[in-house]
Amino acid sequence: MSGNNLFIDTNIILYLLNGDQTLVNLLDKKTWYLSFITELELLGFKQLDDAEEKTIRELLEQCMIIDINPPIKRKAIQIRRSTGLKLPDCIIASSAMYLDMPLITADKDFAGIPGIELILYER
Repeated sequence: MSGNNLFIDTNIILYLLNGDQTLVNLLDKKTWYLSFITELELLGFKQLDDAEEKTIRELLEQCMIIDINPPIKRKAIQIRRSTGLKLPDCIIASSAMYLDMPLITADKDFAGIPGIELILYER
């Protein structure tokens, strides 16, 4: 994998939090970018206890979290209209595309987005 910047999908963060050592090694020495959507998804779990929340917040502090802006909105709308992908996934994909970074995910639905640089992770 070339480059030091990666856009990370929510499922990848969940695998990391569950101790996926292959991902730890793969993402070592990379700068991680996340959508605000991922932040909301991670912290929005109903059953999240205090220790888990603390762990997630500590991980998020090490990441660059990207908020939505007009170009990301426009691209998300375009992706949604052309693919029917869920809106949160459209925002994540459009954010990666806006920053011109590869998106690492385990979600094969992203493969249907034209022009996205995708790293499909299989466990």
